[in-house]
Amino acid sequence: MQFDIVIIGGAIVGSSVAWGLREEGFTGSIALIERDPQFATASTTLSCASIRQQFSIPENIRLSVFTLGLFRRLKEEFGADADIGFRENGYLILASPDGAPILAQNHAVQAAEGADIVLEDPAALQSRFPWLSTEGIVAGAFGRTGEGWFDAHAYLQLFRRALKTRDVAFIKADVIGIAREGGKVTKVTLDDGSQISAGMVVNAAGPGGGKVAALAGIALPVEPRKRSVFVFEARERYADMPLIVDPSGVYVRPEGSVYITGGAEPHEDDRAADPADFEPEWPLFEETIWPALATRIPAFEAIKPTRAWAGHYDYNVLDQNAVIGRHPEVSNFIFANGFSGHGLQQAPAVGRAVAELVVHGGYRTIDCSVFGYERIAEGRPYRELNVI
Repeated sequence: MQFDIVIIGGAIVGSSVAWGLREEGFTGSIALIERDPQFATASTTLSCASIRQQFSIPENIRLSVFTLGLFRRLKEEFGADADIGFRENGYLILASPDGAPILAQNHAVQAAEGADIVLEDPAALQSRFPWLSTEGIVAGAFGRTGEGWFDAHAYLQLFRRALKTRDVAFIKADVIGIAREGGKVTKVTLDDGSQISAGMVVNAAGPGGGKVAALAGIALPVEPRKRSVFVFEARERYADMPLIVDPSGVYVRPEGSVYITGGAEPHEDDRAADPADFEPEWPLFEETIWPALATRIPAFEAIKPTRAWAGHYDYNVLDQNAVIGRHPEVSNFIFANGFSGHGLQQAPAVGRAVAELVVHGGYRTIDCSVFGYERIAEGRPYRELNVI
C-alpha cells in the first residue's frame, strides 16, 4: 500500500487533520490509522469534553476560539442534523491569595484576545452564584460566553462520518515501526507485518505520541498521564453552574441530572501511566475531592458517588503545551501531539494548521510556530500555566 499522507491516530486530532486537509483542497491519498475504531480507551471519548478560553498564552486561546467558531456553524459544516449538545455555561476559575496574581495575569491575556471573561471579587461571585462559598477565595474569572461542555462521542462522529465521503482510507491497525532514509520517513509497519509507503507521516497518536515518535528515532517528551473522573448525585441542582475549578485543582460541573468531578492529582505521584491502566483512583475522591467540594459548595457535603472512569492525557512533560508542525530535520514527519488535556477543544484548529502547512507551506489562519518541535529539541519550555 502507498499513501501520500499517513496519519497515525484516528481520534479527534487525527480525524481533524484529515478533515482539514480535504477542506484545504488536498487531493492526494490519505490513510487514517487507528488501532481501536470503537475508541473505548481514547482520550477523546474519556475526556470531560469541555471548551474554554481561559488559558495563559494567546495561542491556546486562539486555537480554542477557532473551535468555538466551528461549534457556532456545525450545521453549515456537517449537515442539518449536526448536534453535539453544547452547553455554554462557562468556566469559573477561583483563586486563593497565592493564586490571584496569576489569575489576573491570565485574565489580562484573555481580555487582550477578546475573550468574554470577567474577573470578579468574592462579593460579586457570591451575588452571581449564591450557593457558592467564597471561603479562602479572593477572585474568580468567569467566562460569560464561549465556554462550556459538549458530547465528545457525537463530536468525534461528526468528523468520522464526514471523512467517509472525503476519500480517506480507514485502517484498523497498530503502528509498530517507522522506516527512515536520512531526513525522510518512508514507510510505516503495521502490527500484522504489512507495510505502507508514506509520502508524509502525521503523528496524532495521543498519549502514545512519544512512542510513535521513538519508532522514527525522534525524542518527544509526551507520555500518558492517568486522570480519574467521578460521577455523583446531589439533591440540589444548579442549572446556572459553570465548570468550577477550585484553587485545590478540583473541578466540578453538572452533567444532566448528576455532576462530574475530578482533578487534584498529587504532583509527587504524577508519572507516566501504564497504557493499559484505566482504573479510577477512588481514594483521590474520598480523601481530596469530596472534602474540597463540600468546602466550596456546602450543599455537596451530602452527595452520593455512583461511578467513575479514567482516561489518559497526552502529557507534554516539558511544558504541558502542544507540539505542532514539521520536525526540523525529518521534514515529512509532522507533530500534532502533547495537548495535555486540551486536544479535544483544539483539534479542529490544529487540523486546519497542519493542513495549511502541508498545502500552502505555512500557517495562514493561526500561527502555530511557537508550538514547533524546535523548543523541544532545545529544552526550551513555552509553558501553559492553566492546565486543568
